[in-house]
Amino acid sequence: MSSTMITRVEGAELILERVFHAPRELVFKVFSEAEHLKQWWGPRGWNVTVCHVDFREGGVWHYCMKCEDKNQGDFFGFESWGKAVYQEIIAPEKLVYVDYFSDADGNVTEGMPSSQVTVTFIEEEGKTKLICRSRYESAEALDNVMKMGMEQGITETWDRLDEYVQSV
Repeated sequence: MSSTMITRVEGAELILERVFHAPRELVFKVFSEAEHLKQWWGPRGWNVTVCHVDFREGGVWHYCMKCEDKNQGDFFGFESWGKAVYQEIIAPEKLVYVDYFSDADGNVTEGMPSSQVTVTFIEEEGKTKLICRSRYESAEALDNVMKMGMEQGITETWDRLDEYVQSV
């Protein structure tokens, strides 16, 4: 049973909302542990090959997504590294982190847009409404990320999340 993602842009902020058919505690848990994130993070055809999570305020989540789908043409074999620095954790209600593009050593990639991300987990009769607000430095920075395929990527990622939480 799938739920539609609602996407809207307000200035320099991307807002995503979707209902997942799983309890809030479970949805929060799969956002907070490496063994779970490896199973669903990233668009279809991309697998998390490296995932280190220090889940505490001030801690870092560093990961690599690799395209392993030959049908994705030039993207096949491509690696995309990311780094999140947790600023606030209120289990199982909210996560706040700064999201960066990075290299394999965890160094922030200069010239690539970062965002402050607030993920809110709302219990709704045994389901979880997820609201993700990503604030960028400018509307132009957000536009650049959207042109990279962010909306399709996050839609596929959240589809994988929904499938995963129903199988756990």
